[in-house]
Amino acid sequence: MGFVPMHVLLEKARREGYAVPSFCVWGAESAAAVRRAASRLKAPVIFMCGPLELTFFTPGEIAGIVRAEPCDVPAALHLDHGDSPERVHACLEAGFTSVMLDYSLRPFAENAAALRAVVDKARPLGVTVEGELGHVGKAAAGAFEGGGASTLTEPGEAVDYVKATGVDALAVSIGNAHGQYTQLPRFDFRRLEALSEALPDLPLVLHGGSGTPEADIRQAIGLGIAKVNVATELLMACRSSLLSQWNNGRNNWPPLAFAEAGAAMTAVVEKWIRITGAEGQA
Repeated sequence: MGFVPMHVLLEKARREGYAVPSFCVWGAESAAAVRRAASRLKAPVIFMCGPLELTFFTPGEIAGIVRAEPCDVPAALHLDHGDSPERVHACLEAGFTSVMLDYSLRPFAENAAALRAVVDKARPLGVTVEGELGHVGKAAAGAFEGGGASTLTEPGEAVDYVKATGVDALAVSIGNAHGQYTQLPRFDFRRLEALSEALPDLPLVLHGGSGTPEADIRQAIGLGIAKVNVATELLMACRSSLLSQWNNGRNNWPPLAFAEAGAAMTAVVEKWIRITGAEGQA
């Protein structure tokens, strides 16, 4: 039990037909919510943070927060949407068990070469590497990840990309987007099926899980998705709880307010553990 390379979790999930949920964490309360729910439901989970969170904490501080309490289920600590090789290297040094360098907006050759360099550095350390081909854009202007319109992942290019880079997991663009959807996403399941057939053993990653209908998530998992990222729903649960408490004159002492918000976040984590089929898989 405890923290392991992310591909260990994802390869089992891909083989057995469920997905591992990956949750954005930005401090002790969010990390505790993920840990609490995963322990209660005996589920593998991924703690993730990206460049925004790492403007407030160093990678070492985030690692310390996430690892502050023992984790009695298999878990990974993942850099999501790493924006530079320097950021990736700092997370490797801090003990992250998975890293992502997102060069999806760059030309194929540049994206592939950069990820190959990350794999060469991470693999001797036993650290998982996630890449992205195609580009997952924003569902709404308020999203922190993504940018501009999405470009869909081409199966033939995906095969070439995986061969060139050696990545352990691939984030794909099939109509998904980051942030709070203003209308329901329309997934291209035929494209996902083609990607899964072209890469039968590689775990595929779905960014932008928040707000997606449960039936679509389950269908995507059946077609090879082994990791589902959840950030916006967790953030909104925390925000809504705090606003409700403070607008109604309750729990003005922050520890009480964050305890109640933590319970709201735990409920979101439990919901996604069940949707992805990860419950009982630890």
